Amino acid sequence: MNFDLNEAIEVLERTPRSLEFFLSGLSDEWLACHEGEGTWNVSEVIEHLIEGEKNNWLPRLEFILQEGESKPFPSFDRYSHLNQKNARTFEDKLLEFKTIRAQNLIRLKEFVQSDSDLEASGSHPAFGVVKIRELISTWVVHDLTHMSQIVRVMAERYRSDVGPWIEYLGILKKK
Repeated sequence: MNFDLNEAIEVLERTPRSLEFFLSGLSDEWLACHEGEGTWNVSEVIEHLIEGEKNNWLPRLEFILQEGESKPFPSFDRYSHLNQKNARTFEDKLLEFKTIRAQNLIRLKEFVQSDSDLEASGSHPAFGVVKIRELISTWVVHDLTHMSQIVRVMAERYRSDVGPWIEYLGILKKK
């Protein structure tokens, strides 16, 4: 097992700042590009991360601590952000993500103070018994997955522009 709470927090703390540094001030063309029909653009990925902060990670952790395995915690709609129409700027979305994440990390540190807290278990609606350690590990890898997705989506925008160099660009290799 590689999980270490302090190391997990290192990544969780850096994700909003990394995205802010990388994405702030980019043209709308970069933020709106996607990999094809039914895929998310950069802005939608950030909206999804915000939804996760509001309705997934900490709410589920709290539910586990309160209910244990007695009943499954509520499902998380991974696509709910696509149904929300708002007029926020992209910069506002980045700020919201950064703000909520900072608040959630404060709460995480309050809720999880020992190794025994990490081993507390709850009931996932699809997977059954899960541990807080697994939830936090998934939170970290979820961040890394979407950071990778953002870079991949942006690279895709220039697929036809790189010419023969595509042979050397692993990010554009179709799997």
